[in-house]
Amino acid sequence: MARVHHSAIGTRDVDDSLTFWRDGLGLEILMDHQFTGDWPGLFGGSSTELRSIFLGDPSEPGAGVVELVVLDDMVDPPQATSPATGFFLLSLFADIDVVLPRLADLGVGGVPKVVDVQGVRLAVVHDPNGVRVELMDSPAQSNLGRLADTVE
Repeated sequence: MARVHHSAIGTRDVDDSLTFWRDGLGLEILMDHQFTGDWPGLFGGSSTELRSIFLGDPSEPGAGVVELVVLDDMVDPPQATSPATGFFLLSLFADIDVVLPRLADLGVGGVPKVVDVQGVRLAVVHDPNGVRVELMDSPAQSNLGRLADTVE
């Protein structure tokens, strides 16, 4: 069976992205490396240099990794104002009462949308690259286990 290893986000401004993902959400840099390779053959474009920054929780290696990717010739994606097909969001467990004020103090994430869905608080913010990020309040972890038990 396939397992998710990491999700990659293309960025032009590494500093803004690190402010959001590292300083705001609290992920730690696990790797920061420049790779030379046939990126045009794999992804298109013309750059053979790719910077890869892995962010995650070193104490939870199975928790997944967010990768910031820097390629010289990235283009801006079209901006959808409504839900669209394709990549929808990246979801993380977080202490919303801690993370949202920290993001606001840093001036990143935009105006959060916070709702309660069946007893779990959810917040949606956006990273500097326009990626929709869902924050599931920490108690959601136990609810997910309960919901998984009901799947047949």
